[in-house]
Amino acid sequence: MAVHPISAHIVTAQPAILTSPLNLKIDMWTSGIFNCCDDMGTCCFGFWCPCCQACQLSSDFGECMCMPMVDMVSCGMVPAYALALRSSMRERYHLQGSIFDDCCIVTFCGSCAWCQMARELKRRKGLLLHNTTTTMEVTMNPMPHAPTYIANPMQPIPAGIYPPQPQ
Repeated sequence: MAVHPISAHIVTAQPAILTSPLNLKIDMWTSGIFNCCDDMGTCCFGFWCPCCQACQLSSDFGECMCMPMVDMVSCGMVPAYALALRSSMRERYHLQGSIFDDCCIVTFCGSCAWCQMARELKRRKGLLLHNTTTTMEVTMNPMPHAPTYIANPMQPIPAGIYPPQPQ
């Protein structure tokens, strides 16, 4: 019995969605939403001056410091900028959670969400500064082979130090 050439190539495995290791949400928030005792200074700042804390956090995260004011003047139920900043922070640091979680947290626990984001950024920036300092100490070495030239106005500049200038 002859096998038809088309029936010999039957697909038995369906394609799957592959996730890149960069898209995995493997980290947890360094503090919980209600862990104000972890950093009393941050929580007091958020309690006594929430507008200042939101603007400072936005600036420290690399955004415009005036953007939190959008949430304060908008009439919507969901604070859009707080939601955008929280989900952006979650994506940047590969934190577990979803946009639905972020939406619920910023809508119903807004001040606690700002405090949690401030604590997270404070810890992440502290780690970043520590790692950057260590890296700079290792990589900042003088180059012994670099030519040095001290200008003397009485002598002409030796050939090969500077490229020829157009006439």
